[in-house]
This record gives sequence, structure tokens and C-alpha cells, in this order.
Amino acid sequence: MSKRFHVLALGGDHIGPEVVASGLKVLEKAAAKFNIDVEIEEDLLGGASWDVHGTFCTNDVAANAKVADAVLVGAVGGPEWDNIKIDGPITETDGLTRLRIELDLFNALRPARAWTPLLARTPYRQTEVEGADLLVVRENVGGIYYGEPRGREPLSQGQERAFEISEYRTGEIERIARCAFEAARGRRKHVTSLDKSNVMETGKLWRETVARIGRDEFPDIELQHLLMDYAMFAVAKNPRNFDVLLADNLFGDLMSDMIAIVSGSLGLLPSATLPQIAVAGQPVKGGLYEPTHGSAPDISGLGTANPIGTILSVAMMFKYGFGTPSAARAIEEAVETSLADGFMTPDIGGTATTTELTDAVLQRL
Repeated sequence: MSKRFHVLALGGDHIGPEVVASGLKVLEKAAAKFNIDVEIEEDLLGGASWDVHGTFCTNDVAANAKVADAVLVGAVGGPEWDNIKIDGPITETDGLTRLRIELDLFNALRPARAWTPLLARTPYRQTEVEGADLLVVRENVGGIYYGEPRGREPLSQGQERAFEISEYRTGEIERIARCAFEAARGRRKHVTSLDKSNVMETGKLWRETVARIGRDEFPDIELQHLLMDYAMFAVAKNPRNFDVLLADNLFGDLMSDMIAIVSGSLGLLPSATLPQIAVAGQPVKGGLYEPTHGSAPDISGLGTANPIGTILSVAMMFKYGFGTPSAARAIEEAVETSLADGFMTPDIGGTATTTELTDAVLQRL
């Protein structure tokens, strides 16, 4: 009997439930097409959870996420919940952060590619962006976002001090470096590591550790080091010169948003965040899949949100979580043909609704 995959779907806030609904339709269609047995459970996360339970992530949701084969998440957050004050660690103030930390989802894979039907809708001349295909590998549970101590304290004369510590340990850098090098083996065998080793001690340790892992364990992969400030310029100027971009939590966050320019919209970008290294052909249990865009309160409920980031996150779920790359490719091809046939939401210059674009992908799948 084939394995049944249990998927926990957490809609999140504002447009989150809208795009997750699209992702679940594609998930069910692709699972049926490729004879994959999938069981879906839905629950709340983020502000939606706060409004019902008084917490951004319930213990039940955290427990279910830990045993699920995959978790699909919509964007979380919004101005309604920005000023809620909670004493305690950051895992109490952000439900998605709690899942990332408690599931040790350190390996964040964030791809962006130039879609042929959208070449004219990017800031680039078509000849400069055609063929661009990037993958940011972001360390996702360390660094300045989660470092302790952190906080705010009053000073004299009405002043205030805010602080957080940026910290990385050798083992944390080693494991994410291996993820990047392994990913490059299935691509164009090139890794660019980003840091600020000229001014930050964490950057110095980062560069030294990545260089050692590359030299000793992945001699077949070409490694390049760039300072993060220059890297933002270099990648934006010539995206086709880069393959895998390895970065810490902060720099990976910045770079993975910036590379949306090669696709044409943040609404197109998916992600997979995994608790281990991804090796071709070996399913990864317990990954979290989500679009990289935010909850977009300004278009919430209008039916115009771009579902492609979530749909492509489902494709990554089939590739990494279920070990079925053929299903992932089928979803990606259905997205591309839908775009080529003119089904585009307003963020990429079209007039299609979320439902119309989703239906187009389903029909082509």
C-alpha cells in the first residue's frame, strides 16, 4: 500500500486563506493525477488564530505540524495585530516563527526564475533577463532575527535603547552550507556566499566556515564570496551570472525578496523550508511550504491576489516533501502555459482574478 501523506494547511491572514485555497485545489488535482494519497487538515495561524484562541499559534497546531508530512502556510500578520504586546520570547509573538524554531526549519529554499511569458513585464530588457534562474538558500532559524538577548529599555532624557544580538555557531553555518552546495549539484554547480565579513564577526566566521565546507566536501562546486551590499547590486544588474545564493537569515531575507524582479512580482515566488538537507530522490518529512509575499491587507477580499507563489510552493512540496519531481514539473508547466495564454493577475499587468488564474492552472494540469 502506498504511503498516505498528511498535509496541514494554515491559511493565515488577509489574502493568505485566498491563495492557500488555490494551492489546495492544485494539490488535490496533482495528487490525483500522479496517484499520490494525500490527507489534508486545515487550521489557523497568525492573526486569525489570535482572534479565536488568543495566541498566534496554538499548542495543537504546533503539535500537528511536528507530525505532518508537510505544512502549507499562507501569509500571516496585518496592522490589526501589530501592536499586541506579549511578554516572552519571539516564538510567542509570531506563530510562523514558532513553527520555524520548534520544527528546526533551518533550510529555506527560495527560487526565482524569469518566466518567458512575463519577460516584458520585468524592469529588464528581455535579452538581459531571459534564462535567469536563481535559488536563495537562507539559514532560517538563527542570526539577528532570533538572537538573545533582545529588547528595549528606557534611557535618560527621554531616550530609549533597542537591541538584539546576531549570533551564529559553526555547526549552524556548516549545515546550511551543505544545503546550498547539495542544491548546486542539481543545478549549475555554482554557489555565491553572501556575508559582511569586512565588518561583522559573524560574517568572518560565516566566510571561513563556508570556504572550508566547499573545499573539503564539495570540490566539484565552484564557490564565490561576495559582500552583501555589493551582491545586491551585482545580482540585480546581471541575474544570469548567478545560480545558488547562500546567505544568513537577514541577508537571505533581503536577497530572496530582491530577486523577485527577475520574475516580475513577489506574488510569483514560492518557498520550501526544510528541517534537513534536500537530496534528490529522498522525500523530506516535516517541511513548510509558503509563498514569500506578505498578507497584503490592501487587496484582501478583492479576489485579485496572485496564487502562483502558493501554487509553486505546492510544486515544491511534491518535489521535496513527496519525492515526486514529475508532479512538480507538471504544476510548473501548467503555470507557464496559463501565463502564456494570458491569465495574469493585476500585479503582473493582467486582469484575471485569483479564481480565474487558479482554474486555468487546474485545466492545464
